[in-house]
Amino acid sequence: MRIVSADTGGALLTEDYEPMGLIATAAVLVEKPYRTATLSVVRYANPFDYDMSGRQAIRDEAFLAVELARGVKPDVIHLDSTIGGIEVRKLDEPTIEALTITDRGKEVWKDLAKDLQPLAKKFWEETGIEIIAIGKSSVPVRIAELYSGLYTAKWAIGYAKEHGRAIVGLPRYMEVEIRPGKIYGESLDPREGGLFGEIEANTEGIGWELYPNPLVRRYMVLEVWKE
Repeated sequence: MRIVSADTGGALLTEDYEPMGLIATAAVLVEKPYRTATLSVVRYANPFDYDMSGRQAIRDEAFLAVELARGVKPDVIHLDSTIGGIEVRKLDEPTIEALTITDRGKEVWKDLAKDLQPLAKKFWEETGIEIIAIGKSSVPVRIAELYSGLYTAKWAIGYAKEHGRAIVGLPRYMEVEIRPGKIYGESLDPREGGLFGEIEANTEGIGWELYPNPLVRRYMVLEVWKE
């Protein structure tokens, strides 16, 4: 089974480790044995002007996943929204009202469905590929989350080279290692079976440090500076 998934993660942090905005939406193609991505693409957001309600992240994920899927023709697309694995093309207002999620979540999805239901329906009609709102239970969604962390580290390197320094928060339960010409990352959760990822990057001329976020358990901070 070939699965495209997408997730948004990584945050620009203040000196006091407060999140300012999210950085990277990653879409990945995942194939057996489902431990890493065969292919990945990224779309960077502006963390200084970011809608933290969740709307922007899900919208960006859906459009980027479809963009990747058009090229690689997967069996299915997994989105990081935990609403029972429902097909996004079926998310009309009565269906959203029947979901066992919070009232705020329903309002978010009513807004999102205006864009995403037509997108999913058109894509399904053209390709037969479903977009499933499956959420955190999906291993490919988790791999996309790890890749969003890798691309966050890449963004931090570029930002530090231009501005001198960057402090970013990585997605939960992951660590990264900046190596010559590449960034490697892996899950810190031993129950996940050794999930990992790697991307190419220009890593010359920087220093870096990785340490736990003192305000939030399970999250690591990556600090990058220009040398």
